[in-house]
Amino acid sequence: MSKTVLVRAHGGPEVLSYEDRELPPPGPGEVRVRHRAIGLNFIDTYHRSGLYPMPLPFVAGNEGAGDVEAVGEGVTDVAVGDRVTYAGPPGSYAEERNIPAARVAPIPDDVSYEVAAAITLKGITAYYLIFQTWPLAAGDTVLFHAAAGGVGSIVTPWAKALGARVIATAGSPEKLALARALGADDVIDYRTEDFAKRVRELTDGRGVDVVYDGVGKDTWSGSLDSLRPRGLMVSFGNASGPVSVPDLGILARKGSLYVTRPTTASYMATTQELRTAVAAVFDALRAGHFEVQIGQRFGLHETQEAHRALEGRTTTGSTVILP
Repeated sequence: MSKTVLVRAHGGPEVLSYEDRELPPPGPGEVRVRHRAIGLNFIDTYHRSGLYPMPLPFVAGNEGAGDVEAVGEGVTDVAVGDRVTYAGPPGSYAEERNIPAARVAPIPDDVSYEVAAAITLKGITAYYLIFQTWPLAAGDTVLFHAAAGGVGSIVTPWAKALGARVIATAGSPEKLALARALGADDVIDYRTEDFAKRVRELTDGRGVDVVYDGVGKDTWSGSLDSLRPRGLMVSFGNASGPVSVPDLGILARKGSLYVTRPTTASYMATTQELRTAVAAVFDALRAGHFEVQIGQRFGLHETQEAHRALEGRTTTGSTVILP
């Protein structure tokens, strides 16, 4: 028997149930991973709440790092004893789990389990945002919301390393200071300031080339107002609620804007895409393009508290859950 966190009904953090379960042997193409650290991400709350509905019941969590304890039939590229990390499918809130071998990637010997669990999903998100969704070039100006959060704490310094100008928003003086420490050129408190107006002032009226927005409903309109003509709005999260776009004409009126809603599933659809991105994240970490900011640690039995902290926006950097 091992411990796991099950969701039997969609709802608030209280539906996260800490329980015993018996895990079967890994099936064909699967490996069993004994977790050493588990990542906490906003997508976990979307699955729990039903915003992204999951068949019930399910084991929550989308990111983990640990050791391969067993391999199923047909697995040839992963071996018992390998140190691996992954970002989905759901099922990481557990002491151990079975997962398709095609969805794990190796952890370098000089990277800890906690670091891997803290940055795999956020890191590959950062990777596709700045290299694929909008390939950043030196001289680009970007607006990144919630820059002191998990993805922001990776994107901000990595974008700076690529030569971009980063205007960062955050929701408290402490988080603004952290965004500045991460390398942001300018910081804005989006809870107390008109950030779109401030962006126009900072860019001499031009606007930014791209907005990376994981906040969602609360920042949507201001994000569009922050873009230059033909700029790109990248809406990659819904921390404040989902975005509705009933009138596409608004994009024309605000300057022939582009909008995309990327997902990790689309950008990391193949094993090669996943492992290439994970390797790039670890290479950037080694190169010093960003540092891992683990702001909080919770036990597996404390996942309700972890979700409350994340949704209350009281976390900074990444959060790990320790089984």
